[in-house]
Amino acid sequence: MCSHYESVQNRQRYQRHFGVEPPADTGKADVWPLYAASLIRRPPEAEAGDEAVPEREALPGQFGLVAHWAKDSAVGRRTYNARSETAASKPSFRDAWQRGQRCIIPVEAFFEPDWRSGKAVATRITRADGKPMGLAGLWSRWKSPQGEVLHSFCMLTINADSHALMKNYHKPADEKRMVVVLPDGAYHDWLAAPVAQTMDFMQPYPAGQLAAAS
Repeated sequence: MCSHYESVQNRQRYQRHFGVEPPADTGKADVWPLYAASLIRRPPEAEAGDEAVPEREALPGQFGLVAHWAKDSAVGRRTYNARSETAASKPSFRDAWQRGQRCIIPVEAFFEPDWRSGKAVATRITRADGKPMGLAGLWSRWKSPQGEVLHSFCMLTINADSHALMKNYHKPADEKRMVVVLPDGAYHDWLAAPVAQTMDFMQPYPAGQLAAAS
């Protein structure tokens, strides 16, 4: 499961690739669970049909989804990845999935452990063409006991046992998993599609369009 990634820090690169102005604070460049980072979502007001509402918006958030009923934000330490096969029923992710609270996570690279040498070797995975990646995620809004509002998010993952590249990572006996890298042209549809179509986007990114370096 992916617990470490590099966020997109260059503001012009962010806006050019994702078609939205990044938030004033894009968070840390090196992101781990509970760290601040940005997410891109469809504004909730867009459902009202107001033409003045933009197609998408970027906002700061926490890596590690915090369900609205959680007692504290530290739960995000365990909820940074959601298995797409069970997200619709797991309590931590169920509401975000069923409400269509999907997001795009702007990423330069993500890291996975390569165990083929017998030791975990951190491997940096990027798009082969050098462009940023938009990862499929879920977002949630949580209010602390003190009344502070926190937006948080998680990455959706799929099985990668037969993926030519991603099958090489994680421990030999473990199921291989990978994050969902969205094709550039799918960003609008991913954010706006009906909930019933969410699983249609859970597709592996072609191995030949990814590059790995340790």
